[in-house]
Amino acid sequence: MMNQTMKFNVEKENVTEARKIIMSVYNALKEKGYNPINQMVGYILSGDPTYITSHKNARTLIRKLERDELLEELLKNYLEN
Repeated sequence: MMNQTMKFNVEKENVTEARKIIMSVYNALKEKGYNPINQMVGYILSGDPTYITSHKNARTLIRKLERDELLEELLKNYLEN
């Protein structure tokens, strides 16, 4: 069974929520003077929420999603645009 490809699906509603959260966190990081891309990459790679500011509740927001959901939304947006 290890030779078969597993299929991974995320519901559309969660993807829409992921996009809203990513944009909110991005804007909060930018407002505080951080490089949003660097900070979000740090969070996604490490899982350490201290990469995300608590400004505008961004740290709480980003922790509502699993990191794989964030990656999926980012990759989807990158490849489709």
